[in-house]
Amino acid sequence: MAFLQQRIPAAPASYLHQLLKKGKVTGLSGPLTESQTVAAGMVVQLPASARLDELRAQVVKSAPEVRVLFESRELLIVDKPAGVAIHSSVGHEADNLTARIATRSAARGEKFRIAPVHRLDLETSGPVLFGKGKQACAAFGRLFIAQQVEKTYLALVSGRLPGSGSLLSPVPAKGKEKEAHTDYRAIVRSDAATLLELRLHSGRQHQIRRQLADLGHPLFGDRRYGGPCPEALPRLFLHCSKLVFQDPFSGANQMVEVPLPADLKGFLSTLFRIDQLTKEGL
Repeated sequence: MAFLQQRIPAAPASYLHQLLKKGKVTGLSGPLTESQTVAAGMVVQLPASARLDELRAQVVKSAPEVRVLFESRELLIVDKPAGVAIHSSVGHEADNLTARIATRSAARGEKFRIAPVHRLDLETSGPVLFGKGKQACAAFGRLFIAQQVEKTYLALVSGRLPGSGSLLSPVPAKGKEKEAHTDYRAIVRSDAATLLELRLHSGRQHQIRRQLADLGHPLFGDRRYGGPCPEALPRLFLHCSKLVFQDPFSGANQMVEVPLPADLKGFLSTLFRIDQLTKEGL
C-alpha cells in the first residue's frame, strides 16, 4: 500500500485499497496483498489503461478546485485562496496548494516536478507561480531573487494615511535585521480606514504587516500585529492583486491580475460609499 501511495500520490487511499482487495495489483507470482513488502527489483503491474483513466477521473472529481490564471510549458500561475497554505505544515499536511497542484498534475499524467517559486502567507490571497521542472523552477526563482517581478498588493489599514509614500525600514528576517522597501498609494480613505495599493521592492516575511504596524497603521484583521478585527471581517485584509514579469523562456511580458475576493470587497462596502469604490474600479 505504501509503495502505491508513493508512486501514485494523487490516488485516494480508498481506491488503492480496493485495487489490492480485488487482486488488480499483481506481481510475477500473482496478486499482491495490502501488507506485502515490495522488494527492490520486484515487478508490480497496475490495472489496464482503462482502469488508470478511471483513476485519473476519480482524482480530478475529488480534488479541491484549483483556479488557473495562466499556464505555459514552463509555468503555472494559480489563484491561492485565503486560508490555504502553500506548503505542507502543521494543520495543513493533507491539504495545501502544492498538494492540490500535485494532484492536478498527476491526474493529467505529467511526469515533471512542479513547485512554487515564491510564497504568500496563509491568510493572504492572490496569484502564486509554480515552475514546471527543475530548470523552470530555478529560472523563475532567480527572477524573484533579483527583484525582477513586480508585486502589487491591496491592504486595508487602520486610520487615515497621506496620499502616497515609501516605507524604508529594517524588519526581522532569518534571525537578522534586513532592510525592507515598500511603496504605497492611498486609494480610498476615511478617518477610520485607508485602502492602500502597495508595491514591494523586497520580499521579507510579513514585510507589509510589520512596516504598517510600525507606522501606527496595522492591517485590518491582523491579530498578530495589533490590527482591528471586526466580526464582519472574516480574515486578514491583504491581497496580492498583480504580478508582472518577463518570461525568461518566451521573452514575453506577463501580467496577471486578480481582483479583490468577494469577502474583502464585501467588507469594504461597509466602510466606504459605493460611488467611491466604483470610481476606483473596486
